[in-house]
Amino acid sequence: MPSDGKKNSNQFLGKNSLSSSARRTTIILDKEEREFIDSLIREGKEPGIKPLISKMLDVYRNMMVYDWRFPGEYYCGISRIAFVNVEIINILIQQTPKEKWREIGRKMGAGLKVSMETTLDMAAITRDNWDSVFKRLRVQGFGDFYTKDKYLLAKTPFINEWDILAGVLEGLLEVELDLKNTIPPLVFEVLKGSNALQAKQA
Repeated sequence: MPSDGKKNSNQFLGKNSLSSSARRTTIILDKEEREFIDSLIREGKEPGIKPLISKMLDVYRNMMVYDWRFPGEYYCGISRIAFVNVEIINILIQQTPKEKWREIGRKMGAGLKVSMETTLDMAAITRDNWDSVFKRLRVQGFGDFYTKDKYLLAKTPFINEWDILAGVLEGLLEVELDLKNTIPPLVFEVLKGSNALQAKQA
């Protein structure tokens, strides 16, 4: 194995490494590895070896697994990441006074904004790059987020308390949101925010 594994991984996964034509590669798997992959395909969890490898590389790239000091510390940009059960988050939320949920959510969103801008190499989060932000949120398990006209939709959100989630999105996107329903998918109307108004005026 090359000594500079991280550099080679980045080169392999970078956009410049993609060629116009496919290149055949042979991978020799151990018996246990092959049996595990076969079981995933047999159980319908994966359609085949090629799609599985493609998904693994996509996860490796988007989750920045090459920065994972496995086992132990895992970073995405400047932020250390941990896999946390939603039940643990809900316990923490329930111990916090409800009147502070929106404010705490905004502070969480502001912190997430700094991390996101650094990780995605953005000078600032603007309406034009919301799609990249939503993809990062989806990859990290926050849920699926979409925009339609002046509305923002949150599908399968990781944070179930809408007041905290609204605060997180407000702090992250620098907007003001108004909830239109209380059952996921949650629908927020974007009321204020220079970035958000670009879409309304367009």
